[in-house]
Amino acid sequence: MIDIEHLSKHYPSPRGKPQVILEDISLQVPAGSITAVVGPSGAGKSTLAKCISLLEKPSAGRILVEGIDLSTLSGEALRRQRRLIGTVFQSAALLQRKTVWENIALPLQWLGVVPRQIRSQVSQLLESVGLTDKAAAFPTQLSGGQQQRVGIARALALNPKVLLADEATSGLDPQATQSIIELLKRLREEYRLAIVLITHEMDVVRQAADAVAYIEKGRLTQFGQIEHLLSRADSTLTDQLFPLIPLASSKPIEVSLRYSDKMVTFDWISRLGQQGIAVDILAAHLENIAGCLVGRITIAVESSPQFNADHFVDQLRQWGLHLDHPLPLTVLKEAG
Repeated sequence: MIDIEHLSKHYPSPRGKPQVILEDISLQVPAGSITAVVGPSGAGKSTLAKCISLLEKPSAGRILVEGIDLSTLSGEALRRQRRLIGTVFQSAALLQRKTVWENIALPLQWLGVVPRQIRSQVSQLLESVGLTDKAAAFPTQLSGGQQQRVGIARALALNPKVLLADEATSGLDPQATQSIIELLKRLREEYRLAIVLITHEMDVVRQAADAVAYIEKGRLTQFGQIEHLLSRADSTLTDQLFPLIPLASSKPIEVSLRYSDKMVTFDWISRLGQQGIAVDILAAHLENIAGCLVGRITIAVESSPQFNADHFVDQLRQWGLHLDHPLPLTVLKEAG
């Protein structure tokens, strides 16, 4: 597992006041799980990736992998412990004159691992990433997705405990992206990896991540399991993870709801109809994440003298649904 505690990164400034890039970042990624790190451009995601991989030394805070504080190490001790972290970047950065097999073997050869062990380990890694038949191929003979698989295999060559994937699916076509997502999900279990997935692609977050950390202006503003974050009314991730494009409706009341409860009543729309409340579904974006149906749905309902807004809201909550926003004041006044 990796545990980041109160990490900050400042750079000197000509004006004397340090430039703050990251401030007091704390998050934990257990073994066998994937945590996505998201946020707007310039939020500090890339700097966080450099700090995690120890390409940049944090100005403050700690980075612990399996209980070892890497941020206090230097020299040979740091080089040795950095093997606990494998890194995959947007570009696989393969050596073009070396074969797939040779690219994966490089870290092992650099460490002086005996040839017999290299052969065994590279063969196992090729099988893990599904490229056994490409061992003798050169990078130019591979697709973008296959090259990224080679990069992942090379990152795993030294048996790391943490895999840092920095925009690893960016620039890939949808089919290649899906294959990398499925590979990462399988590898986290096969190797018990703690995977930190830095990305701007919300589709990747929904499909791959167990938890998500949102960084804005260098600060961690939200962190937790996706289904838990979606149940919070103040979560800024809901709109980004589950975007909606509502249709037009003649019904005057529009309500945006969140599916974020494991016990959502499956026939809640029918139940509203049985009470004489006609419903139009304007938009919906629902997915099964970690065995829980989560997402958003926008509906429109008729307003009538019999419509009781308080009762309507209470029923939705009892059925496991949460309002994204309070009902419009005009509806509440009419209902009162």
